[in-house]
Amino acid sequence: MLDETRRPVFDKSRLPSRHVTVGPERAPHRSYYYAMGLDEADIAQPFVGVATCWNEAAPCNIALSRQAQVVKQGVKAANGTPREFVTITVTDGIAMGHAGMKSSLVSRDVIADSVELTMRGHCYDALVGLAGCDKSLPGMMMAMVRLNVPSVFIYGGSILPGRYHGRDITVQDMFEAVGQHSAGAMTDAELHDMECVACPSAGSCGGQFTANTMACVSEAMGLALPGSSGAPAPYESRDAYCEASGRAVMNLLSLGLRPRDIVTREALENAATVVAATGGSTNAGLHLPAIAHEAGIEFGLDDVCEIFRRTPYIADLKPAGRYVAKDMFEAGGVPALLRALYDGGYIHGECMTVTGRTMAENLQSVVFPTDQDVILPTSNPLSPTGGVVGLKGSLAPQGAIVKVAGLTDLKFTGAARCFDSEEACFAAVERRDYKPGEVLVIRYEGPRGGPGMREMLSTTAAIYGQGISDKVALITDGRFSGATRGFCVGHVGPEAAVGGPIGLLRDGDVIVMDAEAGTIEVELSEAELAERRKAWKPRAHDFQSGALWKYAQLVGDACDGAVTHPGAAAETHVYADI
Repeated sequence: MLDETRRPVFDKSRLPSRHVTVGPERAPHRSYYYAMGLDEADIAQPFVGVATCWNEAAPCNIALSRQAQVVKQGVKAANGTPREFVTITVTDGIAMGHAGMKSSLVSRDVIADSVELTMRGHCYDALVGLAGCDKSLPGMMMAMVRLNVPSVFIYGGSILPGRYHGRDITVQDMFEAVGQHSAGAMTDAELHDMECVACPSAGSCGGQFTANTMACVSEAMGLALPGSSGAPAPYESRDAYCEASGRAVMNLLSLGLRPRDIVTREALENAATVVAATGGSTNAGLHLPAIAHEAGIEFGLDDVCEIFRRTPYIADLKPAGRYVAKDMFEAGGVPALLRALYDGGYIHGECMTVTGRTMAENLQSVVFPTDQDVILPTSNPLSPTGGVVGLKGSLAPQGAIVKVAGLTDLKFTGAARCFDSEEACFAAVERRDYKPGEVLVIRYEGPRGGPGMREMLSTTAAIYGQGISDKVALITDGRFSGATRGFCVGHVGPEAAVGGPIGLLRDGDVIVMDAEAGTIEVELSEAELAERRKAWKPRAHDFQSGALWKYAQLVGDACDGAVTHPGAAAETHVYADI
């Protein structure tokens, strides 16, 4: 019999889970839930998917399963029935520097698709998503916006910094150590000693790389509770945010507040502002347009870069700065950052958030801390424009992106040295087979051509480790890690695989880049480019079956987020309304 003390407070007549729990025809479905220990009261409540990217691939994800249990407690306490499930991740730090990286960006869309399918297949009413490694954060947020059921995102937390010779280090230092080792500046023993201490705990990479950038985005966009992205993964204080996230999703369900009420054009602008202000990952230039696409909002690379141009860079975070995510947490976290930006007039305060309150209301009680130097006021920025900027010109008609945080010279002119894969360029770098002043060009690594749009951290870190990152530049139609530093331009579009100008370059062509003016040009006439285009032929990649083949058939341009389906603009129904 139904326990009267646990009578549900939600009307399921308009919720998706009615299709699997209500009426005599659903008796077989209910029998499965009894088999898993649910009772009548549990079945009568809303079903909340608690999705994690837990696995044993890397420290980024290893704490997510434990955190999910606390989320479930919050859901239960607020009269919901949690249903935990997991999806994949491909962890960039492990996939980096070899063919495995081709799977990374693809995994973002597989995560979104698999969460969608699990939610649809079981008719869950709401979603709490926990993610750790880079692509799992946007993938989970894309699913929330696509499904448009009440949703709360929560980050699994960053790793603690390692200590080596009295200084904090991150995995970025490990990749750069490979370059130092190849240059003879580090011994085998020193390299081994560093690798043993660089990553001392669970959690995602500690600098303002892609995971922490997108964690900040989750708060700035309003999909995560204020402050929830800050505490490192090992801290038990994360449990309070996990439990509160479970309660919060039930509050959103009672309010009827959905992700597309939260992820508006203004919220996306807030998110881009935080990326620029923190010198965040260039990968945000892919992920923000992809999230916008799920809401039917046109917000491409040009729009993201326009925000970057007008935003001051105020958070002194690695890879360009001095501090790691733990330091920013101790300095007040994302709420303190948002307060500084709001006080400076850079944040839309009217945007709704998962608290059920606006951004301005959330920030009302936040006092900007003046006894720290991790986050600066907008009146005293590290630089007056964002740490990431967009470039456009004859070499990249669709645009490109570069992280300028930490660069002293924002202009570079040099002769092209062309490579048709990352491996070929990395081998040349390891041999030190390049000349100062050259622009290393890695092409056929775009979304279609790779396929999968690999990150180039192994190559860029080796260049930095060899001590010549200020003497060469690198451009690619692929991507860069959030840990990349130096004059490195990614997302060059159109990509080589579709005949973009980057695929027409030859060794010795002069490339002129100006991050102040936002331009990237090749000193070739339109007539010469046209002649080369006539002679150009498409290249076949090595993935002619399987998931990477499928991705290459579906994926679109990087400037629009490298998305794989038509998005909300083509919808005829929304899952939340079934």
